Amino acid sequence: MHARRSPIAATIALCLFACSALAADLEPGELLRQAEAERQPYLETLKDLVAIDTGTGQEKGLATVSQMLVKRLEALGAEVGTRPATPSAGDNIVGTLKGSGTTNFLLMVHYDTVFAEGTAAERPLRMDEQRAYGPGVADAKGGVAMILHALELLRNQQFDDYGTITVLFNPDEEMGSAGSKKIIAELARKHDYVFSYEPPDRDAVTTATNGINALLLEVKGKSSHAGSAPEDGRNAITELAHQLVRLKDLGDPDKGTTVNWTMIAGGEKRNIIPSRASAEADMRYSDLSETERVLADGQRIIEDKLIGDTAVELRIDKGRPPLAKNPGSERLAETAQQLYGEIDKRIEPIAMRFGTDAGYAYLPGSDKPAVLETMGVVGAGLHSDEEYIELSSIAPRLYLSVAMIRALSAGTSR
Repeated sequence: MHARRSPIAATIALCLFACSALAADLEPGELLRQAEAERQPYLETLKDLVAIDTGTGQEKGLATVSQMLVKRLEALGAEVGTRPATPSAGDNIVGTLKGSGTTNFLLMVHYDTVFAEGTAAERPLRMDEQRAYGPGVADAKGGVAMILHALELLRNQQFDDYGTITVLFNPDEEMGSAGSKKIIAELARKHDYVFSYEPPDRDAVTTATNGINALLLEVKGKSSHAGSAPEDGRNAITELAHQLVRLKDLGDPDKGTTVNWTMIAGGEKRNIIPSRASAEADMRYSDLSETERVLADGQRIIEDKLIGDTAVELRIDKGRPPLAKNPGSERLAETAQQLYGEIDKRIEPIAMRFGTDAGYAYLPGSDKPAVLETMGVVGAGLHSDEEYIELSSIAPRLYLSVAMIRALSAGTSR
């Protein structure tokens, strides 16, 4: 008895055998030539985006870029709506294109950056022979431009064999996506495929990302005079130090889980035995069971106290979930490799140590949607004065987005 293959798996399998054709009237070489012709318009869009400050929380700049993106999506024929990204500043922008097929795609990326007001004026887009530089040029305004110009190519080709292409631009990824994670999850459930446009640092697509949690350790002791009656106190800082030494190995290298204690606080004055102390840790993980395991191990460890009559509490605040290793993402990477091979290029499937919004799109235990990350332009130096994109990657990455949509839509049109 054979296992039943899911519709998404069957579609991807079909692509691996037949995607070289893309469509009867458009060969890979021609599609790449069209993408190369789109490079200069792409750079013009990128220049406009980089020229506006959109640091997370910068309402004026976020509003300006939001209006720009709404107009661009409408010009592409999309039905566009916005939702406030409360509690964050700015709007989630959703554009929808309806086609004649049945396969549904969500293309998403953020338009906020990490840079302070005035940075765009200080460091406007500049280029040398190989790279373009500027605040947010790769992370992720290069991804915003990639989506817009991939859609422009599809429109120019009069290709509409997809069912729906939905675009989501969100304004708060750099601070955890508090105001956009819900809409990401809602939209993702309605689509077969999700492409997220964070930048890779080489020609790669990402099939797995880390999740991010915060561990919070709190100790309550008792204050007393540090000089005349220290024995009457219960030193929370000393107990905290004891626990931190014991909790330092909560990570699991074999599973890629890291727990690093990065912040501590405690004490009021030098002459008072501290009654309170706390610490915070950064946790990164890819195995979905690790959150529960780390918390259970930590709570067992803190039962052994150095100083009696102190209270020790450990909790986890869940952050961005991982895009865990899964067959759907891996099959999409295989499709990307096949399509890239058609233009004599190689692309690498990778797993990333940091977390992205792809984690909110991924639904554990389901093959729908299949999620692929780092579909954006190749770049590096993120969050620094030297952030850049590789100019040579623009056309091939535009080709990749368009080719993936065309290939995955094959055989589904009505």
